[in-house]
Amino acid sequence: MTRGFRLSAATALHKGDRPYQQDQVAVLSHPRAVGCVLGVIADGMGGRSGGRKASDQVLMTAQQLFARYRPVHDDPSALLRQLLDEAHTVIKLTALSSEQEPHSTLAAFLVNPKGDCTWIHAGDSRIYHFRHGRLVQRTRDHSYVQTLIDRGEITEAQANVHPQANILLGCLGMTSTPPPVELHFIHQLVPGDLLLACSDGLWHYFDNEEMGAVLAEQAPRAAAELLVAEVRRRARGGGDNISLAVLKVEALPEEPPH
Repeated sequence: MTRGFRLSAATALHKGDRPYQQDQVAVLSHPRAVGCVLGVIADGMGGRSGGRKASDQVLMTAQQLFARYRPVHDDPSALLRQLLDEAHTVIKLTALSSEQEPHSTLAAFLVNPKGDCTWIHAGDSRIYHFRHGRLVQRTRDHSYVQTLIDRGEITEAQANVHPQANILLGCLGMTSTPPPVELHFIHQLVPGDLLLACSDGLWHYFDNEEMGAVLAEQAPRAAAELLVAEVRRRARGGGDNISLAVLKVEALPEEPPH
């Protein structure tokens, strides 16, 4: 029998062809609970200072809340909702000192020591759950083109090149509407499972099969480097900021019989 599992992770951040970086990414290990991990992606929008301030606020809020999180006692869904609500509130306050109204997406997954996982997202940053390279589940974008896909008016391929592909219907920092609260629960991660959180600067250039194959065949660090390099090639000088966080679940080696 295999004994438990091992988590390996990597993050990547690239400016792309934009003049400044507005994405933020982190994979945080819990300060007291081994095997408890929080992955966070935030894609900021709103001018040079506004977008980066917004994504920084998401990350800072995540770090503060996760440090106080108690895996045995606390509800992971409640933590992720609090992250979304508090970051949303702070981003709205930073609008007073920014040259444009700041916004940010959020894609965050929380893995507990026993292997259950909860994720939350708002906007068009995505979380993918692959098992042995095959897609099990992914988030659904809160975007205008996603509503067109849902109505059967365009395909996903057409959405990628749609002139209004960047219009979000829900994210953090909007003054007119609260951010959407969309949670997903995985009862048990198993060896061969992989979580990928990423901004649209990455997923825009790949289909599910391509990403799943790279992530299944490579260690997280190598997979992250390969994906970023391929985006840079495919973007042909017109690439957005890129951010991704990869978490891979691997079996521990079997102990030899005594």
